[in-house]
Amino acid sequence: MRIGELSRRTGVSPELLRAWEQRYGLLRPTRSSGGFRLYSSDDEARVLRTSALIAEGLSAAEAARLASTSSSMESEPEQPLAVDLAGQLRVALDSFDAAAAHTALDRLFSALSTEFVLTDVLIPYLRELGDRWAAGRVTVAQEHFAANLIRGRLLGLAGDWGAGGSSTAVLACLPGEHHDLGLLLLGILLERRGWQVTFLGADTPLDTLQASVQTLRPTLVVVTTVDESLFHNHARAIAALAATTPLAVAAPTGKRAIAEVGAEPLIGQIPEVAAALANRRQPR
Repeated sequence: MRIGELSRRTGVSPELLRAWEQRYGLLRPTRSSGGFRLYSSDDEARVLRTSALIAEGLSAAEAARLASTSSSMESEPEQPLAVDLAGQLRVALDSFDAAAAHTALDRLFSALSTEFVLTDVLIPYLRELGDRWAAGRVTVAQEHFAANLIRGRLLGLAGDWGAGGSSTAVLACLPGEHHDLGLLLLGILLERRGWQVTFLGADTPLDTLQASVQTLRPTLVVVTTVDESLFHNHARAIAALAATTPLAVAAPTGKRAIAEVGAEPLIGQIPEVAAALANRRQPR
């Protein structure tokens, strides 16, 4: 994100952000292809932590030092607080306890960076939930309850994702595909890397997607499905779409089949896919 967006998210003026960067090394921006300084969700987390510590009475220098230290601790997947809260979240969701689940999520998002919660708590939890459902260890009701509660929280995070940089993405599930949580997570991670995201979600008719592409002229279109047959059923329409716009596809069908319709296969876990897309198409 640009410094103005970082300022908006954290409530810290651009002038003070620059001072903290220069004096304490709190921010670690990268450069876009156009020469703009771009800040990450880790920078946002350090700024928020620094502000909170200053409000508790610490000097700016000490607050920045502690915020940088705690930020590096949060990058460890086995960070004790995250493990404990993730366990509380799992128990609450398995028990249909919405209040306890929201409390656990509130504590996660307040104590840890948003990106850490997404990549190191929620994505592993959802993967495990799917495995437990497939093995018959959770019911359809438990899986639906957990997925819908988490989906609601994720949509809350995505409220301003149309206000990013110059790179734009349109995200949609193929017709007949109702599993859109992975696509939603990808959209949030792209937005946090400076993209403008238009999220069309589950079961999107391909003519509707084509019309949206003609209107928006996005940098990239991403379509997904977890059902191989849906990809093959719509292969001709996907190829027609790929002929008009840069298209990436996530589907359990193999790279060759996706490449044959003129689309780019998306391979790997959601955080890695988001990082690869963002690094290749940095906003100007």
